[in-house]
Amino acid sequence: MKREYYLILIIFLLVIIYIFVPKDTLKNINETKLDVERRAVFISYIELGNNLRGKSEKKMKSTIDTMLDNVKSFGFNMIILQVRSFSDAIYKSSIFPSSRSVVNNEGDDLSFDILDYFIKKAHKKNLELHAWINPYRISNDTNISIISKDNPAYKLLNTNAVKVIDNVGIYYNPASSEVESLILEGIEEIIKNYDVDGIHFDDYFYPKSYDIDSANYEKARVDNSSLTLKEFRLNTISSLIKKTYKLIKTYDKFILFGISPDGNIDNNYNSNYVDTKLFCTEEGYLDYIMPQVYYGFLNSTKPFEDTVKSWNNLITNNIELIPALAFYKTGNIDEFAKEGVNEWIEYNNIIAREVMLSRELSNYSGFALFRYDSIFNDNLTDTSFLEKENLKNILY
Repeated sequence: MKREYYLILIIFLLVIIYIFVPKDTLKNINETKLDVERRAVFISYIELGNNLRGKSEKKMKSTIDTMLDNVKSFGFNMIILQVRSFSDAIYKSSIFPSSRSVVNNEGDDLSFDILDYFIKKAHKKNLELHAWINPYRISNDTNISIISKDNPAYKLLNTNAVKVIDNVGIYYNPASSEVESLILEGIEEIIKNYDVDGIHFDDYFYPKSYDIDSANYEKARVDNSSLTLKEFRLNTISSLIKKTYKLIKTYDKFILFGISPDGNIDNNYNSNYVDTKLFCTEEGYLDYIMPQVYYGFLNSTKPFEDTVKSWNNLITNNIELIPALAFYKTGNIDEFAKEGVNEWIEYNNIIAREVMLSRELSNYSGFALFRYDSIFNDNLTDTSFLEKENLKNILY
């Protein structure tokens, strides 16, 4: 009898709620998660080069205004802006020369502070701006003549701190303490001089070279002969991540720090040497992780659903999961997807479905799209256009 009484009481209360609570309130409860959803778009050095380089200051500013208008009107609320892609800067720096993405030659004078302009305009539109840094990459090729003499990398050529790698490019040695200090100094310059909402690293960590840090590794083994190269490299990257987080939080606890690692968890350990399991289980490393889950549902090697759920299950601490999604693949063949090679051509709602699925994950706090030019251009394929429209429909 007592059990039946409680059942009747529960039903009665539900009826009261349905009748007397305004429907808008119920709707707001259901949409709370969407109200705080991070909706990010990457603006890379490629976009900066395509849209800004070679233009007058007036035209550059007008173009930036248009880019931000596009981002805001579509429904995004967060920009990941590449401010340092090759040991350079799109801002006024006393450490790094001006970037070839916005000037003709590295080190040329900036006509205005592009980062400062981006930030002020973005904030007026209630858009977060996260400063995207590539910590180790200096150049995508081995031609040292394009590196400015004012570049700290130029001064470190022919030392253990900088390596010219055949068929890869020029990279800072991650295991160099001098390099680690340089990277941290560059981050400190940004957070002290600019009102950024976050600092962001992408997936370029250890370059594909087997000897870039050999001298450092052998030195480390003097004190620990059992130390493997993999352990050494994982510890090297973890050190930078932890020190970056501490630096940022010491200055301003509200500035976020996140990374966007390879979507394949195993690759992070075996190729890039990024200890994502550590970052997702212990405090003091990240505020958010943005894995590049650049896969379709039919990808037979790394299907999206299984992969994004694996990332969600990896997290046991308080960091946010913000999957990065491959809008650039829409309307194109995905040559590494095996049986799913034509998925991005045959379907036009993949991105929207990926967002909807991700919203159900326990650690989800938003999504990011790579990249701006793939979304906002006048030459979208019919499939990409429909992908864009289908995504927009679930953002409002």
